[in-house]
Amino acid sequence: LAENGPRLLVVAEQAKIFSHRGGNVTLPCKFYHEHTSTAGSGTHKIRVKWTKLTSDYLKEVDVFVAMGHHRKTYGNYQGRVFLRGSSENDASLVITNIILEDYGRYKCEVIEGLEDDTAVVALNLEGVVFPYSPRLGRYNLNFHEAQRACLDQDSVIASFDQLYDAWRSGLDWCNAGWLSDGSVQYPITKPREPCGGKNTVPGVRNYGFWDKDRSRYDVFCFTSNFNGKSLLHPYLVT
Repeated sequence: LAENGPRLLVVAEQAKIFSHRGGNVTLPCKFYHEHTSTAGSGTHKIRVKWTKLTSDYLKEVDVFVAMGHHRKTYGNYQGRVFLRGSSENDASLVITNIILEDYGRYKCEVIEGLEDDTAVVALNLEGVVFPYSPRLGRYNLNFHEAQRACLDQDSVIASFDQLYDAWRSGLDWCNAGWLSDGSVQYPITKPREPCGGKNTVPGVRNYGFWDKDRSRYDVFCFTSNFNGKSLLHPYLVT
């Protein structure tokens, strides 16, 4: 590539977007050429690809791909996502009828010939985190059972960020529980002997990663009401 050629730049005007289950949201993404004032200065077709990042940095979930007039959506995003296309250089993704599983970080990638660039946008959902253990008593769920238990409570396994926000809002819980990345953690606002010792500092205590089939703990679930209605729970997550 010529040093003074039009270098492709991809920009997200906001790093975090907030919404709620059942809502609609736009994940911002625009692309530019560094040495020109217009987006369409190249001779190649523009390819826009949106993926969702996972806790495994080697894996990404395909969401949406567009090139010219061709469009393709994937998985449970089908029928719910499209490009906003407000201008020639607008690659922003609109997600409609948001579900709990939409929470997370999304990557916008724009490719033109040999050039490409990316931007990342986080979609946060307003809702609550709550600890859950089955009637059998504490520490009876492996990771897969914990996933199903949260689904049965109209929720999903909470992420670390969601648990951390809940801890900052006052969640104090001594039992360790699974999180969505496969780690086992618990939030403590008032250190005491049964919960790691009274001389320890407040925070989210991390047990690390455990065998998802054999290890058994409780679980932290996350849920969000439709249309952003208030949830009657003291540990709000935003």
